[in-house]
Amino acid sequence: MTESDKRKKGCCLVFALLDHSLKLSLCQFSSVADMESSALLYNQLKTAEPFFLLAGPNVIESEEHIFRMAKHIKTIATKVGLPLVFKSSFDKANRTSSKSFRGPGMAEGLKILEKVKIAYDLPIVTDVHESIQCEEVGKVADIIQIPAFLCRQTDLLVAAAKTGKIVNIKKGQFCAPSVMVNSAEKIRLAGNPNVMVCERGTMFGYNDLIVDPRNLEWIREANCPVVADVTHALQQPAGRKLDDGGVASGGLRELIPCIARTAVAVGVDGIFMEVHDDPSNAPVDGPTQWPLRHLEELLVELIAIARVSKGKQRFNIDLSPYRD
Repeated sequence: MTESDKRKKGCCLVFALLDHSLKLSLCQFSSVADMESSALLYNQLKTAEPFFLLAGPNVIESEEHIFRMAKHIKTIATKVGLPLVFKSSFDKANRTSSKSFRGPGMAEGLKILEKVKIAYDLPIVTDVHESIQCEEVGKVADIIQIPAFLCRQTDLLVAAAKTGKIVNIKKGQFCAPSVMVNSAEKIRLAGNPNVMVCERGTMFGYNDLIVDPRNLEWIREANCPVVADVTHALQQPAGRKLDDGGVASGGLRELIPCIARTAVAVGVDGIFMEVHDDPSNAPVDGPTQWPLRHLEELLVELIAIARVSKGKQRFNIDLSPYRD
C-alpha cells in the first residue's frame, strides 16, 4: 500500500468516526429534547385546573374517522377550557375473542396518529403491549399507556420509561391501589420521572367491575398525577352473549356520569374517557364509549363539580376532645 493510499484510508477512518460520533450526538440530543418536551407537557397536565382530559375513540377504525373525532373533541375541549391529550389505539391485543376487531396495526396506526398530531397540534396517548413496541411508539406518542393487565410487567414498564415519554399506568383490575406505588417506582428507577397512574375499576366476581372511591385517594401514594378512567371502569368483561354463541364485553354506559362525577369530586388530576360518534356501532367496546353528542354537556358539569370541590386538598381532621 502506497503512502497516498494509507493517507486516504486514514482520512476515511477519521470521517467514519466523525460521522458515527455525530450520529450519537444527534441521538443524545434527540433524547434530551424528548425528555424536555415530556417534562413540559407533564408539568402542564400536573398543574391543570380543574383537571386534564385524555379522550378519543377506543381504536383506530380509519384515518377519516380519527381525523373527524380529533377535530370535534379538540373543539369541545378548547371551548370548555380543558387541556386535551387525544387517545386511540392502533392494536387492541387484549380482546375477549380472536374474531374481535383489533385495529390497523402498529405501523399503519402510528402513521395515522402522527398525521392527527400534526394536523390538529394535539399530544397523543396510545397503549403498548410488548416491550419491543415502545421505541417506535415513543417516536409518535407523547404519553405511552400501559394496559391494566400489564401494570406489573417490569420489562414493559422499563422499556416504556426509557423512551423518555410520559407513562400512564392503568391499575390492574386485580390489584390493590398500593401496587401502583411499585409500578410507578419502576418508571422512576429507569430514569424517567414523568409517570401517572390510572384507576379503571376492580373485579367484582365474574363479568363485573366496581369503582371504589377510596382507591382514588389511596392511589395518591404513588406520588404522581392520578387519572380516573370513567369508561373502562364500567365494563362487564365477557359479560355479553353474542348471536353466534360467543361472548364479548358489555358495559354500563348510563353510569359513566355517575363515576365521572365521583372522580372529579374526589379531586383526580385527569379524566380518561373513550368517546365515539356512533357508539352503538363501534367495533370495539361500544357499550362503554361515551356519545360524542353529549361530551360537552358532561364536561361542563364535571368542571362545575370540580371547581366547588376541595377534593385535591387533604382534610385536616382534629381528634382533640370537643369542648363546649
